[in-house]
Amino acid sequence: MASYGLSREHAAVVAATRAVADYFETVAKTSAEPQHAANWVMTEALADAKDHNDELRVTPAALSQIIGLVKGGTLSHQAAKRVFAEVAAKGGDPRSVAESLGVIQVADTNVVAGWVTDVLGAHPTEVARYKKGEVKLLPFFVGKVMRLSNGKADPKLAQRVLEEKLAS
Repeated sequence: MASYGLSREHAAVVAATRAVADYFETVAKTSAEPQHAANWVMTEALADAKDHNDELRVTPAALSQIIGLVKGGTLSHQAAKRVFAEVAAKGGDPRSVAESLGVIQVADTNVVAGWVTDVLGAHPTEVARYKKGEVKLLPFFVGKVMRLSNGKADPKLAQRVLEEKLAS
């Protein structure tokens, strides 16, 4: 708890067995995000291990890389779960696996702006409502951009571009 800033519950789970504790510590030290490491170990890693004779099938280095890809905005959390499952099943470098699955987020402002323009053009009624003060429609537009991009748009960037275009 003191070394990694974890709650009692998180610490109890990641220290339940020596193997899990060692795994967690290796991930935490290499990802520089102990809380994220604990969350991933407690959810994806232990769920996968439970289904595979308590074997932690994703190496600590690979899990650290997955955490880094999420933190860096390369993968959404949902896409990272798919990458984790694929790495657990077949191995491989997480970034390469993400590329082969086609789940790398697009963070190019021009590409995202194109999707935003298409979405706004397809929904003039909602755009008018938004401009009249219905700001609660923003998640609707973000969802449409995500759908149009097949989940590849960086949602934070999409929201920022939407806000800019809707303000003009």
